[in-house]
Amino acid sequence: MKFDELLEVAGGLPYFTTGFLAGGQDPRKVRLQLNRWVKDGRVIWLRKGVYVLAAPYRKIVIEPFCVANGLKRPSYVSNQSALAWYGLIPEYVPAVTSVTTGRPQTVQTPVGRYLYRHVKKSFFRGYARLDLPGGQAFVATAEKALLDLVYLTPGADTPEYIRQLRLQNLDRLNGGLLCGWAEELKSDKLMRACMGIIEVIREGEGMEL
Repeated sequence: MKFDELLEVAGGLPYFTTGFLAGGQDPRKVRLQLNRWVKDGRVIWLRKGVYVLAAPYRKIVIEPFCVANGLKRPSYVSNQSALAWYGLIPEYVPAVTSVTTGRPQTVQTPVGRYLYRHVKKSFFRGYARLDLPGGQAFVATAEKALLDLVYLTPGADTPEYIRQLRLQNLDRLNGGLLCGWAEELKSDKLMRACMGIIEVIREGEGMEL
């Protein structure tokens, strides 16, 4: 494969993989060519088999949520990353946190830091494929992102913890969906948290119930 051919097939992608490029070609030759392009600065290696084009050659801006999906499958963006994207918490979130049924890990790449938190298969739900400026990515709904954060954080099922989150734009949360998820997931911790969330939000701007 020539570099012009790579630009044609991958220039508009948020990331690409060795398998995607190989097609009917010998994967070993594709990897060797990619390694040459990595060495000369035209391609950036993220992790085994996953790459992005260097800045001068990209047709789109790198979308961190898309990269997060691609670095580990199955996974979806959740927790503080999704909450910040929905405008529900004020803090800037430097790393992208995702939920996965695989092992937990941290992946440090030249284009960002990616955290993966493990949940059992019955909790791997409540996400959707969203159209983002740099591509499509699986992201938790606002309600599920909040419940994922509570579920994965020790002691998070108290009003005190919820207050520490400094939730904002509360009209974007649906109380019925929030408690519906907590009940469906059959978690006492999430049910306690749901009641605490509603209590805290009622003290603020209010929410759809």
